[in-house]
Amino acid sequence: MNVPEPDGVTWRTSSYSTNGGDCVEVGHRADQVLVRDTKDRPGGALTVPRVPWQALLDQVR
Repeated sequence: MNVPEPDGVTWRTSSYSTNGGDCVEVGHRADQVLVRDTKDRPGGALTVPRVPWQALLDQVR
């Protein structure tokens, strides 16, 4: 599911997530990837540079 926000970031929730909300969402902005908890969206997001994020994904796939 994609959720657009007023700040221009579109958040994506994993297709493996259940409706219980026990997951994280990922958003993209310029050269950054943002990660936040679906249960606490106003609580902020972890910001990760795109290159290290891609390296992480390459390792877990």
